[in-house]
Amino acid sequence: MDLITILGLVAGSLTTIAFIPQLMKTWRSHSAQDVSFIMLVIFSTGVFLWLIYDIYLQALPIILANALTLIFNPIVVGLKIRYR
Repeated sequence: MDLITILGLVAGSLTTIAFIPQLMKTWRSHSAQDVSFIMLVIFSTGVFLWLIYDIYLQALPIILANALTLIFNPIVVGLKIRYR
């Protein structure tokens, strides 16, 4: 594995893991009042488009990071809707 691939894996891991504290806070507090619904929708759309681009480029580290982020974000959206 070359240095650029490792860099991509680390960067993707950090940006994906960064979403977990918000997910956990929302889950524990049963409140998503401080999370913008519009931001989540725009963010999900952007991540989805990045994922398509990543697949086209066959950039595995970014594909994995964006795929995981695309899983986490709708969970937060669902919690936001559930805890209104």
